[in-house]
Amino acid sequence: MKKLITIIFFFAAAPFFAQTGIIRGTVTDKQSETTIPGATVTLSDVEGITAVTDEKGNFELKDVPVGRHTVSASFMGYENISLPEIEVTTGKDVILNISLQESFNKLEEVVISSERSKAKAINNMAAVSVRQFTTEEVSRYAGGRSDVARLASNFAGVSTADDSRNDIVVRGNSPTGLLWRLEGVPVPSPNHFSTLGTTGSPVSALNPNMLANSDFMTSAFPAEYGNALGGVFDLNLRKGNTQDYEFMAGLAAYPGAEFVAEGPLLRENGGSFLVAARYGIAGLLGLGGTSAQPNYSDLSFNINFGKTKLGTISAFGIYGQSDIDFLGDEIDEKDLFAAKDADSFVESGFYAFGLKHSIDIGSSSYLKTVLSTSSSRNTYDEDRYFNLDTPAEFKIRFTEADNTESRVTFSTLFNSKISSRLTLRTGVLLERFTLDAKQKDRDEQDDNDGDGLPDLVTQLDNNGSYTIAQPYAQAQVRLTEKLTLNAGLHGQYFSVNEQLVAEPRASLTYAFNPKSSLNVGYGLHHQNVAAPLLFLKENVNGTLLETNRDLDLVRSSHYVIGYDFRFAPKWRAKTEVYYQDIDKAAVERTPTSYSSLTEGADFTFSRDKTSLVSRGTGYNTGIELTVEKFFSQGYHALFTTSLFESKYKGSDGIERNSPFNNGYVINFLAGKEFAIGKAKQNVFSVNTKFTTAGGRYYSPVDLEASRAAGYEIRDERNAYSQQYDPYLRIDLRLGMKLNSKSKKTSHQFYVDFQNITNNTNVFTRDYNRLTQNVNQIDQIGFAPDFGYRFQF
Repeated sequence: MKKLITIIFFFAAAPFFAQTGIIRGTVTDKQSETTIPGATVTLSDVEGITAVTDEKGNFELKDVPVGRHTVSASFMGYENISLPEIEVTTGKDVILNISLQESFNKLEEVVISSERSKAKAINNMAAVSVRQFTTEEVSRYAGGRSDVARLASNFAGVSTADDSRNDIVVRGNSPTGLLWRLEGVPVPSPNHFSTLGTTGSPVSALNPNMLANSDFMTSAFPAEYGNALGGVFDLNLRKGNTQDYEFMAGLAAYPGAEFVAEGPLLRENGGSFLVAARYGIAGLLGLGGTSAQPNYSDLSFNINFGKTKLGTISAFGIYGQSDIDFLGDEIDEKDLFAAKDADSFVESGFYAFGLKHSIDIGSSSYLKTVLSTSSSRNTYDEDRYFNLDTPAEFKIRFTEADNTESRVTFSTLFNSKISSRLTLRTGVLLERFTLDAKQKDRDEQDDNDGDGLPDLVTQLDNNGSYTIAQPYAQAQVRLTEKLTLNAGLHGQYFSVNEQLVAEPRASLTYAFNPKSSLNVGYGLHHQNVAAPLLFLKENVNGTLLETNRDLDLVRSSHYVIGYDFRFAPKWRAKTEVYYQDIDKAAVERTPTSYSSLTEGADFTFSRDKTSLVSRGTGYNTGIELTVEKFFSQGYHALFTTSLFESKYKGSDGIERNSPFNNGYVINFLAGKEFAIGKAKQNVFSVNTKFTTAGGRYYSPVDLEASRAAGYEIRDERNAYSQQYDPYLRIDLRLGMKLNSKSKKTSHQFYVDFQNITNNTNVFTRDYNRLTQNVNQIDQIGFAPDFGYRFQF
């Protein structure tokens, strides 16, 4: 570590000369998404650097000095826009997609000017509970591990399960309520070591180098999104450089060794390619959170064939694989994921590939169609040792699981800008799922065959298909220059129980002035019960039946009101109050504390919850505050806090805390950049993050019953009645960017000191079958991370 820091400061002190970069991109109409020829793009803070978009809406600004700049765009009849703090380096061209909004009254001269804000969504029909995030943020924030899911945990209303996983808890909802979308279509959990039905895991397989600015939504999302209760991650892939070949090679504890290549393809059409590959090395460095060796790698691509008379066609994809072996005699007793009396073998993999076609229809409409296929597979085998460390020791197969969920997806969307005041969007999403899920387990089973061991019982055995269809229609109406209505209707059909539902969605935004606005929103949402519960087997008179198949879609009504205030230049404050009412959750027929709303923050689901009924209820309510200083004058800051309550009722009718009811979450992030070097073209940065949150609620172990049974039994009569200690963590990141004096190259270094106070946050309190006591396992303490990136 000392050597690395010495190298960083050695380069910082070296004499460099001024160097320039390039900014290029496209200007489009925000509502119709068609390109705008003849728009003027200017570097506001450097005199004489300007460009006019060509017939395809493209522009290029050359000889831009290294550093941060403001780019402005204008066109007659449209509102001017400024993009502040655009960072230019020598190693890579800057690619911008600039959207202009037509003036409300089609003025002859533009008199309204705005600044692009991360507070506004990429999807212009998303107005409440939404935040745009950038890939720069993913790589900037301390403790982020280049993981977009961990970045989202900094936003108001969001918390993560623990340091060992990147599950996203949105406003007290289970992580299973999250929808992942890539290029406009749903995809399985884009993570390594993921399992059937979950949406998170220890390591992300999403490469932030591949992403364009994207949206993250936490409530009352627009009509084009469905089959989700908690939130939406709507991810877009960026296009490769259409003019120059560029490469990046890097090495970091997280995400590992990586290489990115991009460049022009079919230049006459403006096509490009972008490919990225990574291989994880965290296990080799002892930073995997376990004494076992995790292996993981991923490959992503986005190939754009450019624009022709037949439209624009692109091919995209992401593929990841991972495996890890936990061998009992090599496992530390405080390992987060394994035990001394078991050998377990984990493999997982997923892919999502698609073709996207977009074509302009007239001057203000387009049709976008995506056809994709995706799959997620995981296997888990466990051998359990009995009479451990005695002459009578023996081993048997204890658990077998092999689950594959595949889908073919067709999505088509028609968007039409009728006028500067009205935009219509309609479409349909069709998903055909194929599930091949098998699981056998001896855990918590009786010995019916009399061999002295719990029986290996089939709990899941499904090989079938089902369909989800989601049509929708929505409109954005600018009622006045200050008042905008977004309204739509989403439909959902689930073939397993043949249920069809209609979901109204609406939001209203009133801009008091350019600095402040009021937002209100409502949305009705449904989601099917997770597959590991839906297709569980129950032994009924000697026959294994799937007795949960007829469960209703879980239903949720979202209500939200928010106020956004730009109280100073580059500063923004936002507060939102929300209430979410949930019903038709799966519960047991007899009075118990169980509800499907409590599932989803682990690798597995309950395996004994059969013959469930759709009578469970719950609610989430809270208030959120965000205060943000957008990057300017060399620094940025973000403060978010959430005060919330998450409750549910099982079939016993008793209101309880949900396991995701932390009560509060507070985040504070800040960073400062220092221009250094002879020409001030290099950058030294300091970023820090402080997080604290209330502890999770959990069900206490019934110690006496567990000792008698030989396995863990929780006290379900007092479900989620106890709370872990509050969570606290502080991270510090030091970075350096070095721009070449004579070549198109740049170097980036960083050191990330995670959990610098070595705070021992609680991971779990579980029954240990070897010690026959309840043991506490703590999360990872201080953990350094580092990285180097070379762009050329």
